[in-house]
Amino acid sequence: MNRKPLKGIHHVSALTAKAKENYHFYTKILGMRLVKKTVNQDDTSVYHLFYADERGNPGTDLTFFEIPYAGRTHPGTNSISATSLRVRDDQTLEFWKTRFKKLQIDHDEISYESGRASLAFRDHEGQRLILVSDQENEGVAGGIPWDKSPIPQEKGITGLGPVHLTVSRPERTINVLTNLMGFREKPGYKRELDQKQVRVFETGEGGSGAEIHIIQEEEMSRERPGRGSVHHVAFRVEDVEELNKWVEALNESHLSNSGFVERYYFRSLYFREPNGILFELATDGPGFEGDEDFEHLGENLALPPYFEERRKEIEAQLKPLDTKE
Repeated sequence: MNRKPLKGIHHVSALTAKAKENYHFYTKILGMRLVKKTVNQDDTSVYHLFYADERGNPGTDLTFFEIPYAGRTHPGTNSISATSLRVRDDQTLEFWKTRFKKLQIDHDEISYESGRASLAFRDHEGQRLILVSDQENEGVAGGIPWDKSPIPQEKGITGLGPVHLTVSRPERTINVLTNLMGFREKPGYKRELDQKQVRVFETGEGGSGAEIHIIQEEEMSRERPGRGSVHHVAFRVEDVEELNKWVEALNESHLSNSGFVERYYFRSLYFREPNGILFELATDGPGFEGDEDFEHLGENLALPPYFEERRKEIEAQLKPLDTKE
């Protein structure tokens, strides 16, 4: 059955221990828009927060599950070891470097090792993030930063960039990316930190919004996730028809998978690649405006229709989180 190529990165979902502090960092410091305040559909006792461009376009969402009292992350292999966020150009990185210094945000120097200007930094929980410049980028278009953000719109984050995977046996991950998922390899680079080779793979129209960067690390132990770690990465599928083709393809490849999963804001399919990293395939739609209008996205607790009858019970389990500020 012919399948269309995956269109790029759809979203990245990470872990936080405190939703209130997480909301402050990603909206007030990074200037992203909270486009949906909802719950983890597999555990409705905790928040699921979606930060993105002005309306949560596919490829712009960085999401967080709140896991109260989550321990710290012990970085290691077989993990999603960094998430990139795109900005317009190289000069914008200078703006962010100055801002990080002023606000005492842990950050590195601007680097050009990947062929793009980039600025690595960490949030208050140690989440590993990288700002990447789109100045020399071609491929999947970015989103539009929210014009009511505390960050000037021209300096805002436009979406997700390359996702970094650190794995012990890269050939196993690469086999799934290329032979099953249709990614193609492009020129890689060496990391300045340790001169390790980074292999780069892209899908769809390519560019920073459609790349996976793979680093081999054999001597580290497996990552122990906690606050500041990444739970999974999702890739863009056009629609439900295409998603069903991927369900069939995974079954034919004998890869254990979730099958079709209804998430209301998009439809999904989950599986673990051979090094144990959780991948999701997610449809571009329907999007986040089915239960809230554009002007008021993220202001109230949104629940998919199949959870509405449990709203009082669900709200009673959650700590209040004011997102109307």
